[in-house]
Amino acid sequence: MSELYDVAAIGNAIVDVIAPADDAFLTDLALDKGAMMLVDEARSALLYDRMAAGVETSGGSAGNTIAGVASLGGRAAYLGKVAKDQLGDVFRHDMRAIGAHFDTPPLIGGPSTARSLINVTPDGERTMCTYLGASTEFAADDIDPAVIEAAKIVYLEGYLFDAEAARRAFAKAAGLARGAGRLLALTLSDGFVVDRHRAGLLGFVETQVDLVFANDTELTALFETDDFDAALEALRPHVKLAAVTRGAQGSVIIQG
Repeated sequence: MSELYDVAAIGNAIVDVIAPADDAFLTDLALDKGAMMLVDEARSALLYDRMAAGVETSGGSAGNTIAGVASLGGRAAYLGKVAKDQLGDVFRHDMRAIGAHFDTPPLIGGPSTARSLINVTPDGERTMCTYLGASTEFAADDIDPAVIEAAKIVYLEGYLFDAEAARRAFAKAAGLARGAGRLLALTLSDGFVVDRHRAGLLGFVETQVDLVFANDTELTALFETDDFDAALEALRPHVKLAAVTRGAQGSVIIQG
């Protein structure tokens, strides 16, 4: 099959709601300034109602990656779950507006579309409350073989490892990508994700993945060491390419 897409990404489909706030607002709603916390639907609805007017834009780790690919003129496709609701319509519109293919059937009768409520104080600090909602309902049946097999690179978001159904979707996508001779990329997403699913992620990296994206905390957590160089060398034989960010120290890319 010919390549229709440069990158097809699978991830949590989340709408970012970004609004200005002051410290008094954070205190009143018992929000830890600068933190990222998961909230349930009721808490999310309360916060959404109390936030100042802001901007709603499609996001999520893999979604932002697809936006980047599209902005550089790349051919992109996205697979992720939204509900059939207002924010789901926002996400679908935004993805298609940037030229990305997005045709995952919406969830009907379940949790509402995931959203990350981001309150930004005058000092530039972001306080994030994320409700994962419908995004966690992504399953193997949502994998479109035609999209996966037509993508040069299939990019998987590590956050999806938290849901068993999504892990099965990972396995299906990996099998389809391998069968079509495509490259498989994985972002480790978060140190806490690595801590929760170290064995599964490590096995996936060692047997399936060609490209790894991570930061230094995620990489050292994966190999259970405080030695960054040792973790880098442990990763090297398993991947064709890895890009690891190190905050103020820049980034490291390894190949071969």
